[in-house]
Amino acid sequence: MVSQKVVIKNPTGLHLRPAGIFCNTAGRYKSKVTFQYRDSIANAKSVLSVLGACIKRGDEIELICEGEDEEEALKGMVSAVEDGLGE
Repeated sequence: MVSQKVVIKNPTGLHLRPAGIFCNTAGRYKSKVTFQYRDSIANAKSVLSVLGACIKRGDEIELICEGEDEEEALKGMVSAVEDGLGE
């Protein structure tokens, strides 16, 4: 298991479009990809889970990857978030 904290930079947080990109990126990997925000852990491959977390600009989440390609998954997820998820 590997993890890393990242700050959401998108001006409107993880609304539908960036949440979709977030989930599509997570779906590329075989590993289980989750994130922790406040006191809850959510599935990064589920748009409903991502939207339900109500993540806003400036919020910090911890990405957690566990599985056979966990290092690659974490690197890809962190890169996607730092690149602004298409915004």
